[in-house]
Amino acid sequence: MSAHARNCLAANDWICGEYLRSRSEELTDATVEHIVITLSAVGLAILVAFPLALLARRWRIAAGGILSLTTVLYTIPSLAMYALLLPVFGISASIVVTGLVLYSLTVLVRNMLAGLQAVPEEAREAARGLGYGPARLLFAVELPLALPAVMAGVRIATVSAVSLTTVGAIVGHGGLGNLIYSSLDSYFKAQVLTASVLCVALAVAADLLLLLVQRLLTPWARAGGGGRRTRRRPGPAPAPRAEEVA
Repeated sequence: MSAHARNCLAANDWICGEYLRSRSEELTDATVEHIVITLSAVGLAILVAFPLALLARRWRIAAGGILSLTTVLYTIPSLAMYALLLPVFGISASIVVTGLVLYSLTVLVRNMLAGLQAVPEEAREAARGLGYGPARLLFAVELPLALPAVMAGVRIATVSAVSLTTVGAIVGHGGLGNLIYSSLDSYFKAQVLTASVLCVALAVAADLLLLLVQRLLTPWARAGGGGRRTRRRPGPAPAPRAEEVA
């Protein structure tokens, strides 16, 4: 091991291999907690947002109220949100998950509603003509056709949740945010940089993974009517008319 590798911690370098080696368990635990909180929040947000989107589509009177409420929730600052949730959940990971669920609703509900409203009425009529009931029509026809918009909302909500999870460090449950928050006082450069890079890497990896899932679930969207057109080959010249031969 070089002298630089041995002394990078003492020198407080931004890039320090010795930090990665000596703190690997701490980094792993923080990353796992970050992933668990993010997945839990996005999963619960989807379960809450879907019936809200169905309700908003079914009754237009309720649509304005639902969309307005989710927008108001999104505008609440994180510190204020945690302060409001603290008496209910106490200092626990639940307070962070609940906050992320509430923040994710505005994106998910709007995208789900937009996707369902964009389903062609002809597709619904054809399904009803084949004897599809409301539930089968929703899950077998409408939801698959709305998947591109729904998945776009899930991708945005997931990337946002990865970022906002770090704020949970103020209650001790921020995943990688805990490492960033704890190193601010001492300005531990290697810890700040490593935790930040890992957080960005998680967001990029999650977005790419969800994009792959979206493409696998919506093969028709890849073609999108813009597939390669077959070039028409020139046919044989038309036969000459009788008067032309004469």
